[in-house]
Amino acid sequence: MARERRKPAPADKRRAPKKKQSILSSERVDYIDYKDVNLLRRFMSERAKIRARRVNGNDQQQQAAIARAIKVSREMALLPYSVRQVTSRSKGKGRDRGDREERDLEAPDTRVRESYETESDNDLELAVFEEFADASAVADGEEDR
Repeated sequence: MARERRKPAPADKRRAPKKKQSILSSERVDYIDYKDVNLLRRFMSERAKIRARRVNGNDQQQQAAIARAIKVSREMALLPYSVRQVTSRSKGKGRDRGDREERDLEAPDTRVRESYETESDNDLELAVFEEFADASAVADGEEDR
């Protein structure tokens, strides 16, 4: 009970994939400059990745020149290396954490800073100065004797 295999369609009846037209060829761009950010962004995805040749329609030399120009432009900080994606999370089922708005999310170091400020910076400086003064008085007293 083997399934019958379909014969592939003859080569003349197959649909040929449409060849993509390169932006560089259509706009007659001869030289790809790393400073031409608007042109280079057309060859990058929204996450700032370099698009593949099959997506752009470039030939091998054009794609190499585009990749080189994008990399130099990134190095010169004209283009980003990556773009941060902000995703909105849906509330998951079975989470026991609670909503973040309801919880008090005070940073722990602010509590430490508040307790330090209550001791007063002047008191600490005064204590250090007194210790230094006592040490220097002892040293002066030993020299007088």
